[in-house]
Amino acid sequence: MTATGLFTLFLLIFCAGAAFKWFLVQLNVAHIRRFGHRVPDVFKEDIDSQTLSKMSGYTIESSRFESLETLVNDGIILVLLLSGLLPWLTSRILQFGWHPIASGLVFFAVLALGGTLIDIPFELYSTFRIEKKHGFSTITGQLWLADFFKNLVLSAILLALLLTPVLALIFYCERTWWLWAWIFFALFQLLILWLYPVVIAPLFNKYEPVQDEALGEKIVAMADRAGFKVKGIFQVDAGKRSRHSNAYFTGIGKSKRIVLYDTLIESHSHDEILAVLAHEVGHWKKKHILKQLIAIEVLAFGFFYAAGRLLDGETLYRVFGFDQKCFFAGLLLLTLMVRPLFFFLSPIGSAIARRYERQADAFAVGVMGTGRPLADALKRLAKDNLANLYPHPFYVLAHYSHPPLTVRIATLLAVTGECKKGER
Repeated sequence: MTATGLFTLFLLIFCAGAAFKWFLVQLNVAHIRRFGHRVPDVFKEDIDSQTLSKMSGYTIESSRFESLETLVNDGIILVLLLSGLLPWLTSRILQFGWHPIASGLVFFAVLALGGTLIDIPFELYSTFRIEKKHGFSTITGQLWLADFFKNLVLSAILLALLLTPVLALIFYCERTWWLWAWIFFALFQLLILWLYPVVIAPLFNKYEPVQDEALGEKIVAMADRAGFKVKGIFQVDAGKRSRHSNAYFTGIGKSKRIVLYDTLIESHSHDEILAVLAHEVGHWKKKHILKQLIAIEVLAFGFFYAAGRLLDGETLYRVFGFDQKCFFAGLLLLTLMVRPLFFFLSPIGSAIARRYERQADAFAVGVMGTGRPLADALKRLAKDNLANLYPHPFYVLAHYSHPPLTVRIATLLAVTGECKKGER
């Protein structure tokens, strides 16, 4: 393909993706405005019209703001690629005569710092305006600053640890670098997954075993029924930043653990917590984490293979105004070029993720013997987090990693005959 053809194809895909993302948000907001005043049947005993209005209002405001942020970020990427700024930055860095690997690290550091600075206003407005307005944000300015600088330092370290070997492989292994880079990326990802719960996450929050002894004993009994060896059930002080509640599974090998937000423990009954944990255990027992890792590595293999074919040619560089080849700039160009494709592939990943969630729900029902506790937990989570009860079906297809809440709850209640199939 010629440089002109490649440029035209990229521009069409990029603009189509940006426009479609914006359209889906508007479609979703319109859907909420149309139906968001009706309390769904499965929620009639749990929320009133005033609470539903708050839920719809939060979704609309946060969705519109996130859409604006996405449009700004897409616009900045387009400017970077079309304005000649990247060739200019590359030439300025190369003038210093540093080793190519060092030049590449500086190149990515400058761009990463620029992106971080651009994100600051959006992060501040989201945290201290939208989240505070709707009663979620509890973080102080001092803690926000501490988090910001911790994230900045940690991101710089991880970026250097990832990029230095990759750039070295590109520079020293001209033909086979992509294969070794892919292997390194896979190992690096596994290392981060192992380190995150025991090294990285504790830098920001306090993790400790569940303090409620009675709950702890019930968790161990539930895990035994599920055939899951408990390596760690922890609670985290998430409430010092936000009133949102959640639970998640993290880590691999000996570092795997289930984490409960302190806000979840405070607001849910023991049976509801056990049902949520059974759902998380279901993800592990069904090997969903392993399957997701394999999928990521397959995609990464395709990316590195394509990079190995394209970075040596001149077409990629000519498309965006480079007079000469520069491998670290080419790596960024290729990353930005494939980025829009992932949006169009996201419905596939979302569909698989929703299937995994249904399987984990079914596993939780099997462990608990009924769907009622998990249904009650989801209702409370929806109310506490002001979740969207009326997502547009097209928005669900593109973005939702979980089935819509009304569908999940109706399915769970139908298992024990407490809700007619199809009731919403």
